[in-house]
Amino acid sequence: QRRSLAPSQLAKRRAGDEEEDRHPPTTRKRQKPVSETESGECYMSPFRKPLAQLTNRPYCLDSSQHEAFIRSILSKPFKVPIPNYKGPLGLRALGIKRAGLRSPLHDPFEEGALVLYEPPLLSAHDQLKIDKDKAPVHVVVDPVLSRVLRPHQREGVKFLWDCVTSRRIPGSHGCIMADEMGLGKTLQCITLMWTLLRQSPDCKPEIEKAMVVSPSSLVRNWYNEVEKWLGGRIQALAIDGGSKEEIDRKLVGFMNQRGLRVPSPILIISYETFRLHAEALQKGSVGLVICDEGHRLKNSENQTYQALNSLNTPRRVLISGTPIQNDLLEYFSLVHFVNSGILGTAQEFKRHFEIPILKGRDADASEAERHKGEERLRELISIVNRCLIRRTSDILSKYLPVKIEQVVCCRLTPLQAELYKNFLKQAKPVEELKEGKISVSSLSSITSLKKLCNHPALIHDKCVEGEEGFIGALDLFPADYSTKSVEPQLSGKMLVLDYILAVTKSTSNDKVVLVSNYTQTLDLFEKLCRNRRYLYVRLDGTMSIKKRAKIVERFNSPSSPEFIFMLSSKAGGCGLNLIGANRLVMFDPDWNPANDEQAMARVWRDGQKKTCYIYRLLSTGTIEEKIFQRQTHKKALSSCVVDEEQDVERHFSLGELKELFTLNENTTSDTHDKIKCHRCVNGHQVRPPPEGSDCTSDLSQWNHCADKRGLQDSVLKAAWDAAVTFIFHHHSHEEQRGIP
Repeated sequence: QRRSLAPSQLAKRRAGDEEEDRHPPTTRKRQKPVSETESGECYMSPFRKPLAQLTNRPYCLDSSQHEAFIRSILSKPFKVPIPNYKGPLGLRALGIKRAGLRSPLHDPFEEGALVLYEPPLLSAHDQLKIDKDKAPVHVVVDPVLSRVLRPHQREGVKFLWDCVTSRRIPGSHGCIMADEMGLGKTLQCITLMWTLLRQSPDCKPEIEKAMVVSPSSLVRNWYNEVEKWLGGRIQALAIDGGSKEEIDRKLVGFMNQRGLRVPSPILIISYETFRLHAEALQKGSVGLVICDEGHRLKNSENQTYQALNSLNTPRRVLISGTPIQNDLLEYFSLVHFVNSGILGTAQEFKRHFEIPILKGRDADASEAERHKGEERLRELISIVNRCLIRRTSDILSKYLPVKIEQVVCCRLTPLQAELYKNFLKQAKPVEELKEGKISVSSLSSITSLKKLCNHPALIHDKCVEGEEGFIGALDLFPADYSTKSVEPQLSGKMLVLDYILAVTKSTSNDKVVLVSNYTQTLDLFEKLCRNRRYLYVRLDGTMSIKKRAKIVERFNSPSSPEFIFMLSSKAGGCGLNLIGANRLVMFDPDWNPANDEQAMARVWRDGQKKTCYIYRLLSTGTIEEKIFQRQTHKKALSSCVVDEEQDVERHFSLGELKELFTLNENTTSDTHDKIKCHRCVNGHQVRPPPEGSDCTSDLSQWNHCADKRGLQDSVLKAAWDAAVTFIFHHHSHEEQRGIP
């Protein structure tokens, strides 16, 4: 029985105990045992626990209790795997926007940071009023890329970002990247895509998906560049082959991607594949479209242009190292594609800009026409410069080795000269030429003469069949002539090429790229290589896209044994990187200077370690020199509009193209004679030019006019006596080295 511990009760108990001690108790009555009741049942106190029954079985813990105990051990709270992290954890997954103050993706104050957008500075009062959830943040290029960008590339990325986000021209989201070849246009565009896909001033991605449309030979190159610079941070989808159903399935899957984490946000596709599967790509929207080698879109009437233009994509970037190729209307098509309406309609552009500018550029223009043309030209430049960025390859001279470019005039062999004169007598193509406009019937004559300049073997079959212009020409060939073997001595240019290859092979370990517009000429190169036992590879239109990438990679390897890379300028002149070679021979010229410029830029590119030699071969006094002169006229137009060069002289009237079908045998260079070079006296260059002379001409891009005395290239010295008559010479680093 529980007893009270109160002081009064304790005192009573003490008194009772003392009383008992004085009066001991009498014999007590025997009580019944506690454990038994009257009914005979066993009584158990409610305050006692029952005794456990002893058995031989071991004690086992309940399984549910054990599982609960283990779960309590393993269920540790999430900890951010960053040392000394003190930020909030929240209830959302890592990587999703957390509550609190918004911050940029990368540190804008880090040394070397490339900041594309900086929020406006706010006063302390405005900072109190602004909604923290809507405050804009810095847009900073990923340091992985900004660390490798050169100064001109950083400027280019900033320009591109300003254009596609409509900060440069309100309401317009397009631009043209018109840097010359080799300045890193691909890297700048990859930087733009990566930035737009990851960040914006609103603290979220600017776009979900991007698309790159390029020539088929560059699809794999773009994929490799994305992998190279982003190192697995992003997964690109490259469409470079497969059945129609397979390609459609991939494209539909790409267009259906949504959300913050798109698995493959970059699509790389060729112009041909895009045109065939445009319907699948027009069902959704793409945040950004980049068109590589965008001069393919110079004709607004073709299907590729219309298919691309119908895409639901306001942000458009067009890459072209040569935005003007033939006329200003083509230039309008490119600008209209990226920023529709900025130059008005095609008819308005032609009336307001094209006609006055071309009239002012013609050699026969009046003073009023020239003044009006220059005025309209300045107006056009001021409009277009807001969405076009153009840097020349002069920038590369800081980073790349010396480039020596030489136009080599080669005299015709007696056989070529006789065949040429015989053709002009019989065909009489000049009668069909109308003021610079070449009729369809004249095209075959031009092609025949160009092939004859390359080698008589290329027109031998026409001589056998007795076609117009070649009647009786078969008798001019040597009696034992056979097309099965190549005979370099029958062609002036082939003779010079033979010397170039032989001297290069015997005196150095340099590799050579041979470029021609005709696959028949590549066939002759192959015969020459087999005859001289040179190892070679060949790339033309018959080669698949995948195989092209493999042979380019193999040729560029220093350990590869191939000495020569044969390239068809029509099939692979654009975008290829052939830095394994440092000598390039442009065997025949193209009407379009852009094609030649593209082909010649294959070796002088990022990664090149050796001095580069470019040889442009022309047959002296023939149609090839006329083509070269026509290129000069086109390049002068391009320089005025794109490069803003004001001192380009007006040397050629369009009417002078009537002279296409003539042969000037009494000259060392018809081009040099026509341009009236002020640097030369009696065929030899004078340094400095004669006092009072105006030395600004279309030849100003060439540092020297060289005869044999002034020639420094040992390779060409060996060929001079055989066939070379004159050389225009350009040295990429002479301005930096102070050479006059």
